[in-house]
Amino acid sequence: VCSVIVSTAAVVLKPAQEANKTLDRKRNILAAAGMLQEGVSVEDQFQQVTARVVDMRTGRFADDVDPDSFDQRKAAKDPAQSDRLTAEQDQAKISRRENHALVYLVNDAQGEVDKIILPIHGYGLWSTLYGFIALESDANTVAGLGFYEHGETPGLGGEVDNPRWKASWPGKQVYRDGEVEVGLVKGAVDSSSADADWQIDGLAGATLTARGITNLVQFWLGNDGFEPFLNNLKSGEA
Repeated sequence: VCSVIVSTAAVVLKPAQEANKTLDRKRNILAAAGMLQEGVSVEDQFQQVTARVVDMRTGRFADDVDPDSFDQRKAAKDPAQSDRLTAEQDQAKISRRENHALVYLVNDAQGEVDKIILPIHGYGLWSTLYGFIALESDANTVAGLGFYEHGETPGLGGEVDNPRWKASWPGKQVYRDGEVEVGLVKGAVDSSSADADWQIDGLAGATLTARGITNLVQFWLGNDGFEPFLNNLKSGEA
């Protein structure tokens, strides 16, 4: 009897669970871009966001892949839909990089790209962190960052959820002289430093988590990640 009740509940509640997962993903995308407004319907706010699938091997949109049904996490684990990374390439410690990835674009009133929201993931100290990083229309200035899933130590690596730390990302620059330079430093950023525009405050007592975040951000914004797509998007060749 208990088995029948549990099985029935699982089947009946599955559509609601899937809907809640979708809503939570949209909420996190909006939050990463600094666009989430409390008290306003997430679905209404998400109307300004367009999901597209990018072929990571070419850096161009893959219009033959449906963004609504594409499962990026599943693709990352499927040898037929991903490439194994060499030890030198695998800066984020993810082993495989999916051949396709979902990106989210926000257009302004003139139809031009205003924000680019990219999925990122990589290994910290105890877990793989999953999140989004948002860039401004120049594809170089950070608009925001947020992680929606991780298993880092509360109070230490878990400080990635601290709004004050997340607030240190907007306005930072990603690239310098063609290289990804953005990353965390030990302690607080010296605002008088010539490197301050590329530096993020570190996480006290969480050196390995901080290093993991630097590595995963630099990987996904680098040549093996979204950099070819961002270059194509800026030149109109995406």
